[in-house]
Amino acid sequence: MNPITILWADDEIDLLKPSILFLENKGYKLIPVTNGNDAIDRVKQKGIDVVFLDESMPGLTGLETLQRIKEINQHLPCVMITKNEEENLMEDAIGSQIADYLIKPVKPQQILSTLKKIIDNERLVTEKTTSVYQQEFQKLFMTMQDNLDYKQWVELYKKLVYWEIELNKSDSSMVEVYNAQKEEANREFNKFVIKNYKRWVNSEPGLDTPVMSHNVLKQKLLPMLRDNKPTFMVLIDNLRYDQWKAIQPLVLENFKVEEEDIFCAILPTATQYARNAMFAGMMPLEIQKRFEDKWVSDDDEGGKNLHESEFLEDFLKRTLHEPIKHKYVKITNHRDGELLENNITNYLGNKLTVIVYNFVDMLSHARTEMEVLKELASDEAAYRSVAVSWFDHSPLLNALKKLSEKDVNILLLTDHGTVRVQDPSKCIGDRETTTNIRYKTGKNLNYDDKDVFAVKVPEEIGLPKSRLSSTYIFAKENKYLVYPNNYNHFANFYKNSFQHGGISLEEMLVPVVRLSKK
Repeated sequence: MNPITILWADDEIDLLKPSILFLENKGYKLIPVTNGNDAIDRVKQKGIDVVFLDESMPGLTGLETLQRIKEINQHLPCVMITKNEEENLMEDAIGSQIADYLIKPVKPQQILSTLKKIIDNERLVTEKTTSVYQQEFQKLFMTMQDNLDYKQWVELYKKLVYWEIELNKSDSSMVEVYNAQKEEANREFNKFVIKNYKRWVNSEPGLDTPVMSHNVLKQKLLPMLRDNKPTFMVLIDNLRYDQWKAIQPLVLENFKVEEEDIFCAILPTATQYARNAMFAGMMPLEIQKRFEDKWVSDDDEGGKNLHESEFLEDFLKRTLHEPIKHKYVKITNHRDGELLENNITNYLGNKLTVIVYNFVDMLSHARTEMEVLKELASDEAAYRSVAVSWFDHSPLLNALKKLSEKDVNILLLTDHGTVRVQDPSKCIGDRETTTNIRYKTGKNLNYDDKDVFAVKVPEEIGLPKSRLSSTYIFAKENKYLVYPNNYNHFANFYKNSFQHGGISLEEMLVPVVRLSKK
């Protein structure tokens, strides 16, 4: 293994002999130069790992040398060393992306500490993260074996998401171990959901009953409407909890989180069901009965989410018992997003403004269809990264920044999540059976019992049926449902894609966050 090579530029380099000898005894290779021009020439020759720069060299100053070095190699770590403690000088150096800043006289141990921080930081973080996760692994495993209630499942999922992000961040060798643990958690979570789901949808939220799609607005939005401030509800479709944690730092630059919670999306975890249930404040079967002309079954032609604003208006009338000034805005393309950004402050006169932002759902579907997106979002970490990149450059974030300057309430949430599917399961149905990958409804369905949660009486879980003998089946864990016709082609086509509609931690346990002005 080659030693770390340090280029040290200082016009009084001879006085630094003790420090240079100290570092050489620690195994570092030192290249001393006495001016900025020589430092720049040496950087051009490559092979330098770290640069130490004296700020007050004659000729080119340290800052000028730093700027030239960054033009040659933007990512080369540079440490500024100076006698000058002036604030503006420090700001200039930090603004020029220095790795560290030391004040003369520097002690050898200070220099060693700086090198450890720069060179060994990633390795040390990875080792520490791996070590702590190894200790946590057994605790998480034992927790899964307990008879957990809903709140305990939420806490377990939060811990799993935390470790997923930390392990991916540090490039740990434990990622594969973690993936196996999350698969085990999803197996146990599926058993838990199947055992309790019927009771959940027929009960009010309580100690052992989660807030779900059809009552999340009643539980989370209505209390905010009692405040005198304008309220904005922002629904980012298909946003998973891990994606929320990834974009949270961007949100925290302008807001504080008053409350972060997780609610449970109903089955099927699909937009037509979960989002309509959310805006109507009722289960899909109730929606079909109340709005017979507006509920579109899976096998019917036409859009499935064309009446959200009407469902919302009906919900507000039923629950508030008095009209409020409100606006429903749906964003389906970048142009709509720019209009939202430009007009967002015009909505401050509303008591409630609801914004539905369709991007993450489009991303998951496009990723299935387009090879380039399969490469960009090849796994969980990459999928999160693409979502963060979109949010960071989106008109939505710009609109939220404008709201951060106003005294408003913001509820940020989603309708359901997605899971990366990996295990195909054969399913047979007639031509009227729906084509969804994670759930299907129809009559005469033939399927593998161990791969699905089958509901033969949909009314028992609040779902309508399009035929007298309709059955719903929901794929478990990371399974996906494929017809026998051309089986291998479709099994390969959908493998590792992000889908929704079934039962998994990622699809069902989704974020709802209350934000306020900093």
